[in-house]
Amino acid sequence: MKTSIALIAVAVLVGGCDKVDNLSTPQKGMLTGAALGTGIGLATGGTFGAVVGAGLIGGAVGYLGGTAIENSK
Repeated sequence: MKTSIALIAVAVLVGGCDKVDNLSTPQKGMLTGAALGTGIGLATGGTFGAVVGAGLIGGAVGYLGGTAIENSK
């Protein structure tokens, strides 16, 4: 069940993008962070809420990191 939810979440995140090349650095960071957060939540055996929360937090941190990288250029 958890694996199915993770795969659906990744498909929705990736499916929401027209092309990865057209994404800004913060958007790429958000996608990467959300995928990593969800994966870590699943790997640790978290509950559904914990896995979703980890994905959301990972996405937020990835977006902020991407923004910092873009602003430092």
